[in-house]
Amino acid sequence: MQQVLNFLQKNSYKMLFFLLLAVAFRLTIQSHSLQQSVYVNSSNEVSGFVYEKTNNIKEYFALKKTNQALVVENQKLKELLFNKKDTLLKPDSFTFVGVKEYKVIAGKVIKNSFNKQQNYLTLKGGASQGVKTDMGVINQYGIVGKISKTSANYSTVTSILFTQEKTNAKLKNSNHFGSITWNGKNMGYVQLIELPRLATITKGDTIVTGGHSKIYPENIPIGTIDKVYIDRVTNYYTVDVRLFNDMSNLGNVYIIDNKSKTELQTLEQSLPNE
Repeated sequence: MQQVLNFLQKNSYKMLFFLLLAVAFRLTIQSHSLQQSVYVNSSNEVSGFVYEKTNNIKEYFALKKTNQALVVENQKLKELLFNKKDTLLKPDSFTFVGVKEYKVIAGKVIKNSFNKQQNYLTLKGGASQGVKTDMGVINQYGIVGKISKTSANYSTVTSILFTQEKTNAKLKNSNHFGSITWNGKNMGYVQLIELPRLATITKGDTIVTGGHSKIYPENIPIGTIDKVYIDRVTNYYTVDVRLFNDMSNLGNVYIIDNKSKTELQTLEQSLPNE
């Protein structure tokens, strides 16, 4: 206690000075509108800065939840988009009802290879979520590959960068189609082969999935024409297609379940072999 009294006695003049200074500062603000405005504006500036930084921190920690909500929303929108043209005439009426042919399942890439001749991805999302083999995998930029194996909560994907795979594809501005494959050289490009010479093609034209695919809906983006060659043996075009996707940078994906695939396969297998 004696030490406190000694401190107050020793610093009494300084403490009195700061007290009077504070009183004078407050009286000045109350009696002069300009100084009051400066004080209020400065206070607002400081508090605004603090609130902004606090909000930024909250938004940063909420990003994962926000991104997940966007993935779910995009999943529903893609399902609506893929099914919007599928209609069936309702019996005994002249009205059409929607046929939900495609189901979309959200997934996430947790492992990815892109520098081999046969490349695979591993996804979070498996049989428990409805994922099955031979389902197509896409993202917001275009096709990624197809499901090759599944476990309860994970699945592997045969990448579009796989030299032994083919995918039906066509020119966006016509119905001329061929097959997408990969020559194993550049991960930024795939090749469209077996494209008829009757097709009119130009560098920069868009290549999309064709209507003959049982894995992907029609018109899913793949890439743009970069170079065109003529196969002297088959007399078809071979086209280098620059992928829309950066296959080395994949995150959220969408897995497509074509509910009509089994029926189509059964029907086609019943046809006589030529």
